[in-house]
Amino acid sequence: MLNHITIMGRLTRNPELRYTQSQTPVATFTLAVDRDFGGRDGGEKQTDFIDCVAWRQTAEFVSKYFQKGSLAVITGRLQIRDWTDNNGGKRRSAEVVVENAYFGESKRRDGAETRGEARPAYNGSSYGSYDSVSPSMGASAFSDMGDDDGELPF
Repeated sequence: MLNHITIMGRLTRNPELRYTQSQTPVATFTLAVDRDFGGRDGGEKQTDFIDCVAWRQTAEFVSKYFQKGSLAVITGRLQIRDWTDNNGGKRRSAEVVVENAYFGESKRRDGAETRGEARPAYNGSSYGSYDSVSPSMGASAFSDMGDDDGELPF
């Protein structure tokens, strides 16, 4: 079976970081994700608001480096939860359990933002990869390369 989801969107509010009774960090946030197509008549694009939940180091990373309006690329799995509301009604909700969180744009040194560029961030594993930024490394782990394609290092 396969349950894998990748979404890119903007945070609708700052992540909310809480801790379980056993002091496990958990962050919740919502991404506004535009659909790739407009209406049938070519009208306005539609936006989905997708709830996300991150655990442990990923939760701490998201709450530290992402804020309302940040463009984020999230990978994880879709989870459906059944619950009962205050009136005893049965409810069902869907959320993405975040495995990896990536920056969707970079911030230039002068404060201006570059849009649409997915940059690696924290991949949720203790092993990571060569292009991952651990929470302790911060944003300075990325270096800007020039706009020329002159000499690539490979």
